Amino acid sequence: MSEQKLAAELRTEFGKGYARRARMANLIPAVIYGHGAEPIHVTLPAKATTLAVRTPNALLSLDINGEGHLALVKDVQRDPVKQIIEHIDLLTVRQGEKVTVDVPVHTTGETAPGTVHNLELTVVSLEAEATHLPTAIEVSIEGRAAGEHVHASDLVLPKGTVLLTDAEALVVNISEAVEIAEETETEAPAEGAAEEAPAAEEAAAE
Repeated sequence: MSEQKLAAELRTEFGKGYARRARMANLIPAVIYGHGAEPIHVTLPAKATTLAVRTPNALLSLDINGEGHLALVKDVQRDPVKQIIEHIDLLTVRQGEKVTVDVPVHTTGETAPGTVHNLELTVVSLEAEATHLPTAIEVSIEGRAAGEHVHASDLVLPKGTVLLTDAEALVVNISEAVEIAEETETEAPAEGAAEEAPAAEEAAAE
């Protein structure tokens, strides 16, 4: 995953009032912490940052007054109604440093005819280099038959990545598709009765 380059500005003001003014100026308040250093409070450009954090575990390359900082997005607080970003927590990282992240699981392909799949585990916990974090883990379900299972230990991970989730955890379950024939059979007598009713009425008329 390539890092997103953003220009950040140091801030000395805090509180809801300042945060509201910052958002009106198309800025997002953020804090950078980690490695035992004092937190750094900054603002980030709203549009570019909103696009950058769409990627899970986004890595940001920040320019703060000419000084470079690598930071991993750890938490994004949004307005519950408008869904605009109100604040971001960032974790300082270094080249080659290992970090723990939760990565989404995506399925590819189609299961065998007459079967369906259920994604039991939507994310897995991994340890990986901060500058080489996977955006997702893909698992192929192509042609898999009913009764097959995919466990965390079956996942193909990128080189240098370590699985932290329980290896026996069920990720994907393949089962037979539920037929709706029962509903059809239930409806059939009702349709037959509806056809018999006009015939009975005609016989009575004769």
